Amino acid sequence: MGEDKIVINNVQEYYGKVLKTKEDLKTSACCMTDNIPEHIRPLITNVHKEVQEKFYGCGSPIPYVLNSRTVLDLGCGTGQDVYIVSQLVGEKGHVIGIDMTENQLTVAKKYIGYHMNKFGYKKPNVTFRMGYIEDLKSLGINNNSIDVVISNCVINLSPNKIEVFREVFRVLKPGGELYFSDVFSGQRVPENLMDDPILLGECLGGAMYIEDFRQMLCAVGFLDYRVVAKVSIELNDPKVQRKVGMIDFFSMTIRVFKCISQDTYKDCNYVVCYKGTITDSLHDFVLDDSHLFKRGQSKIVCSKTAKILSETRYNKHFSIEKISLS
Repeated sequence: MGEDKIVINNVQEYYGKVLKTKEDLKTSACCMTDNIPEHIRPLITNVHKEVQEKFYGCGSPIPYVLNSRTVLDLGCGTGQDVYIVSQLVGEKGHVIGIDMTENQLTVAKKYIGYHMNKFGYKKPNVTFRMGYIEDLKSLGINNNSIDVVISNCVINLSPNKIEVFREVFRVLKPGGELYFSDVFSGQRVPENLMDDPILLGECLGGAMYIEDFRQMLCAVGFLDYRVVAKVSIELNDPKVQRKVGMIDFFSMTIRVFKCISQDTYKDCNYVVCYKGTITDSLHDFVLDDSHLFKRGQSKIVCSKTAKILSETRYNKHFSIEKISLS
């Protein structure tokens, strides 16, 4: 617990006091903005300038089909993603932002009224709470209460990542989704560098080795994960390069589902067809880097993929038929 506290204090110091704007970052790890979807870009322009300038994300972890849903943002910072999702869930939905850094939350809360007025909402559909993403229960997040959990380059900062994933599994509704962008590594970061204040703050010290990530998911109950996007991270700062230049780092967008039936499907194939009914993705739907579904075109998929499409909020947007092997 003592070591965890040191890590937490280092993160709070770096994001609360050292960094003033995203221009102060020493690597591209927290500034991967090239992959922001077109339908998200105009929503960002509705977010207050100060919120944008002091937001340190590494992607755009915002999936489709969010209308009227309850969304939880882990490590929301100044609230940029919260305010983007606020526009997508609508007045009947709700977005909860969690962060442990008071300075960041002060900015987020400062502009609640500004954004609700800009979006034309009669009452706020966002809530910000200060606390730790490893302990959502103490923040009043109940079991099976969240439709979608998002996180933007934050889980790597946690000193106890498996507890984060355990809490996510607990709060997600059956069929719910964890959709997040974060920093991963091609090998484990040496222990003596994990707590380095600069490496940690730049999202490199706590980068997850992908196999460790897979094992943590399995340990808490998730059966599978899908890679949506993967981009190499540039180490521009000479001091950072000298410390960890031998490691390949990646910004990855990942999706994980809490499937309704936790037993795996029998080994068989399915024919699925995207109906083209998801707003902002009418022509095709990208499930992951291996599954692109064109509207009206049938595609054969494995049982795991069929399980994801049939047991989640995406089910009404697909026709799914089992293939007989006899």
